[in-house]
Amino acid sequence: MLRKIRIAIALIMLSLLSFYFIDFAGIAPVETKLLTKIQLVPALLALNIGAIIILLLLTFLFGRVYCSVICPLGIWQDVAEFISGLFKRKRKYKFLPTRNLLRYGILGAVTLAFFLGFTFLLSLLEPYSIFGRIASNIFRPLYQEGNNLLTTILGWFNNYKLYMVEITIRSIFSFIIAGISLLIISFMGYRYGRLYCNTICPVGSLLGFLSKYSLFKVRIDKNKCNSCGVCATKCKASCINSKDHQVDYSRCVTCFNCLESCKKDAISYDWSLKTAANEKGPNSGRRSFMAVTGAGLITIPLAKAKNTAALLNGKKAFKRKQPLSPPGSVSAEHLLSHCTACHLCVSRCPSHVLKPAFTEYGLGGIMQPMMSFEEGFCNYDCTVCSQTCPNGAILPLTKEEKHLTQTGRVVFTLENCIVYSYDTDCGACSEHCPTQAVTMKPYKDGLTIPTVDPDICVGCGGCEYVCPAEPFKAINVEGNAVQLEAKPIKEEKEKDIKVEDFGF
Repeated sequence: MLRKIRIAIALIMLSLLSFYFIDFAGIAPVETKLLTKIQLVPALLALNIGAIIILLLLTFLFGRVYCSVICPLGIWQDVAEFISGLFKRKRKYKFLPTRNLLRYGILGAVTLAFFLGFTFLLSLLEPYSIFGRIASNIFRPLYQEGNNLLTTILGWFNNYKLYMVEITIRSIFSFIIAGISLLIISFMGYRYGRLYCNTICPVGSLLGFLSKYSLFKVRIDKNKCNSCGVCATKCKASCINSKDHQVDYSRCVTCFNCLESCKKDAISYDWSLKTAANEKGPNSGRRSFMAVTGAGLITIPLAKAKNTAALLNGKKAFKRKQPLSPPGSVSAEHLLSHCTACHLCVSRCPSHVLKPAFTEYGLGGIMQPMMSFEEGFCNYDCTVCSQTCPNGAILPLTKEEKHLTQTGRVVFTLENCIVYSYDTDCGACSEHCPTQAVTMKPYKDGLTIPTVDPDICVGCGGCEYVCPAEPFKAINVEGNAVQLEAKPIKEEKEKDIKVEDFGF
């Protein structure tokens, strides 16, 4: 019964979390985001004391239930292990010696690197973030592809309740990392059960140390046990030494598979303060990808040729010196010290302005979110990323606070402006500026040309996104190393104009 309850809870958790990541239509219940708040590393980084206490207390009472029913990557390995059972029904595990030097070495290296400011290692190995990247970069495009296929089919029957969505890959690098992670984790789960959790995962190592002292444990009754070893063959954590009647509690993920396997009722899951003190463990989207890649091979040389020609014609290229971190992230330093690159903010950003960084933040900031205005701009009233971040890397903002949060400052390059170059009318940048940091001033021959006020700019990128100048934009946004407070907009007082009579 315990095993069935665990499986049911785990599947519900995995389904809700997965849907929260892939949901592009915003129909996932708001309460679902609570599941992201109770992931251990995000809770630690956000100093979510309540969640940390609950998780530690849960581990101290029941062992590594976090790994068995809360961690989505752990549950995903169970899914892979279940699939392997469909093809190889007589899969048998066996007891393996613990690799404490490796697992605690990784935990120490990740912790040391994090405090030295190199958070990339934590982002790469932290289970929740790994699953987040897989869901955002792999599952979400597949889900969108399925939606588009279903939309097409329904259209044949004049049913238009669904709508087509554009499938995009936000970062090839993150897509590759997510794909490699998916293959490695799935293969390890398929072939070796919970090997990743017990040899590599820093969260598993940390909770494993605590679970050695948990009150409720899987226990072997030596008087009943005949050392048949069936329980060990069912243990996906390879932590049961049936010959010595011992369980390595630092690796047991409380899957309860062993309970139902024992015909002698020699294994139970209960608590005992006495035995807890004495027991010791043993010595211990192919198509999208191809399209993007193929298009890149063709367009990159053409783009370089266009850029060179533009430079010869007096145009100026703009190179951003400082990346734009999401509103509410305070600074790049704050973001890097809290973010584990789970990509939840990237996945849920409705305007697609967030994308995983490559080396814009440096090597330590690979895959962490930054603003890019290639496919959209930051909606003035939107606070989704700040409301969904479970790590505290992006602090919650109200709309009013967001309106005054300056992530970057507008920069105007006269030589690139089409009004200057072609003596033609424009003004798209001004029309898309929500703060009037870009306005139009008289130029010549009845034309107007942009003028900027960086102090009231919030760095939303609306001007840069819509600027029609090619190959170099005339309006760009330079990021702020530390997000500042923009000057409030001066609202013009309404003039009372008395109309004494109609003019006709």
